[in-house]
Amino acid sequence: MFNELRFLVQKEFRLEWRQKTMLTGMLIYVISTVFICYMTFKRIIDIPTWNALFWIIMIFAAINAVARSFMQESRGIQLYYYTMVHPAAVILSKIIYNSALLISVALIHLLFYSLFLGNEVQNMTMFIIGLLLGSTGLAATLTLVSAIASRASNSPSLMAILSFPILIPLLMTIIRFSRNAIDGIDWVMNASYVYVLLALIGMVVTLSYLLFPYLWKD
Repeated sequence: MFNELRFLVQKEFRLEWRQKTMLTGMLIYVISTVFICYMTFKRIIDIPTWNALFWIIMIFAAINAVARSFMQESRGIQLYYYTMVHPAAVILSKIIYNSALLISVALIHLLFYSLFLGNEVQNMTMFIIGLLLGSTGLAATLTLVSAIASRASNSPSLMAILSFPILIPLLMTIIRFSRNAIDGIDWVMNASYVYVLLALIGMVVTLSYLLFPYLWKD
């Protein structure tokens, strides 16, 4: 299955390199939203507001991007891939690709967000680690939800309805971890949040690996 996974991941990156639709769309959304916030607030001094607004923009960008993971592929293309490769390789390749995509967008988002609205982070290393884990968690969770929603006729609506309740534990952990990074709290106090994020990511990836073959048979 490793060779199949590698082939599918390479396929995802090659398609994005040729079309550049998903990454470009996400960047336009993130940069334009940050600029609108800048025109409205000029500079955000309140730390909780700075942190919450950062992740609100990131969440909606992630939902809009990952929602198209399965919806943009026709039934014929899906059937072709599912008969050629193991179904677990399909979902894992989507998770890997979406994680790389969201991490790239998150780092660019942080750059423009700091440029326009200021940078209140005292421990940047910790914040970036939280950003990497948070982006990976969002990608894994939303990819699984997208796979479920793609089986319904009203996929976009179902995607939005399913996403937010499932994302609540992940979002609460990310926001608290990033808030501690902004305040410069020591690593010892934040280790538990790292473990929780890793556990949530591992749980979602495991569920995707186990459940997606049954969705594929539907």
